[in-house]
Amino acid sequence: MGQFLNNKEPYDKYRTVKNGPYFVDKSEILEELIPALQQEQRFFCITRPRRFGKTIMANMIAAFFENTEEESLFDDLYISRYKHYKEQAGRHDVIYIDFSEMPRGCRNYQEYILRIQDGLIRDIEEAYPELEIKSDAAVWDILSHVFDKTGDKFVFVMDEWDAVFHMSFITEQDRENFLLFLKLLLKGKSYVELAYMTGVLPIAKYSDGSELNMFLEYNMATRVRFSEYFGFSDEEVDVLYDRYLKNTKKPQITRESLREWYDGYHTASGERLYNPRSVVCALTDNQLSNYWVSSGKYDSVFTYIRYNVDQIQNDLTLMFAGEKIPSGIQEYAATAQELKTKEEIYSAMMKKEESLGYVYRLANASSQMLQATLAGDTETMAKIIQYAHNTEVPILSYNNETELSAIINLVYLAARDQYRVEREDKAGKGYVDFIFYPIRHDQDCMILELKVDHKPEEAIAQIKEKEYALRFKGKTAERKEYTGRILAVGISYNSKTKEHECKIEQL
Repeated sequence: MGQFLNNKEPYDKYRTVKNGPYFVDKSEILEELIPALQQEQRFFCITRPRRFGKTIMANMIAAFFENTEEESLFDDLYISRYKHYKEQAGRHDVIYIDFSEMPRGCRNYQEYILRIQDGLIRDIEEAYPELEIKSDAAVWDILSHVFDKTGDKFVFVMDEWDAVFHMSFITEQDRENFLLFLKLLLKGKSYVELAYMTGVLPIAKYSDGSELNMFLEYNMATRVRFSEYFGFSDEEVDVLYDRYLKNTKKPQITRESLREWYDGYHTASGERLYNPRSVVCALTDNQLSNYWVSSGKYDSVFTYIRYNVDQIQNDLTLMFAGEKIPSGIQEYAATAQELKTKEEIYSAMMKKEESLGYVYRLANASSQMLQATLAGDTETMAKIIQYAHNTEVPILSYNNETELSAIINLVYLAARDQYRVEREDKAGKGYVDFIFYPIRHDQDCMILELKVDHKPEEAIAQIKEKEYALRFKGKTAERKEYTGRILAVGISYNSKTKEHECKIEQL
């Protein structure tokens, strides 16, 4: 075992995942990789959003191919049915590189890349003591020498290939040197039996003669192949949810809430994908939370947003309000660090930050709005709605209930952490403007009805007349699903005085 050659870490890490209560078998991808061994099209680069299973998949692939004396982890998995399973599992020399790792106290690119090159050379010297290895030679020359003398080939598994582009000490010249390093290590080399590489950013391609144009690139949004192996499908989440119900004494999560919180993507073939880390964490903790947001660093995203706040601020507000905006979401090359157009920024953008100005302040005010509503503080509620209406970037004409609904969506943004919020939902004898279903069944339920140029008392009367509260009370003789209060909330806007009024009544 070496630092990079036949390292035991991928095996151990995948074993840990496999032993977990919410493990999902994704080994079917190996059926597509095995036939590529020693073929011309044997270079694969998988680019995915963060926390959609890239590293787990890399560990699995390395653990499958790697020569090891350990017991196979795959005898009970899908890939064990493959006709060439026995002759391929555990029969290859694997070079596994996690490009996000650095030497202690790393200050520059030279120190970073020397750790990889020197480590590989030491591993080869240990593995081939009978060969004369020139330790001052380039690692690709040494690997070519090994192939010439022994015929041995290597499976390369490389995780987070683009990590170097996010390191503070890396210069533009360093980036070019790194691409050249990968080219010299991999391109046209007979000792490469298979190369599997992952990252967030697509490979930078300057021309048809690109350094890394031997790689076939696959991403979730535009390519069908491999997309089903990253993220969890609806069927897989169904299975995990059944395990959760069996293994959890007091389940607090509904199947529908998993879909609302964590189904962030659709594949090019149209399949819904869930964020796997978020689903597993939620089921393990028995609690919904923003697990994906806590998994990465967002500073770079908001550096990009600062370039273009004026142009995108209104779009962000409309998105928070539940409206759609047109935009061309695109990939961007690893060397394109200056994102300045709206399309480039949306391609990199995530949730919230103070640099977004009043959108960020509205998000904070929304926490106060929920507290004021539950406390019956209608004066504070009206002030918060008025603030949202009178904000420094007025984007809505605000003359009818549609525009009022958009503002209400904004001021109750924080409520979505505790409620499933439905708009124009069928309830009782009609359709209610907003209905708030609590995630915890002992929380208060809320029904919101909006009125323009009418009093909030009329909104409350409509809630009663249309019997919207039946959505919370259940059928006759059935146990009540929700045990908290049912609050009728009437919100009105006077188009002449430009003022809001609120009224709350417990049903």
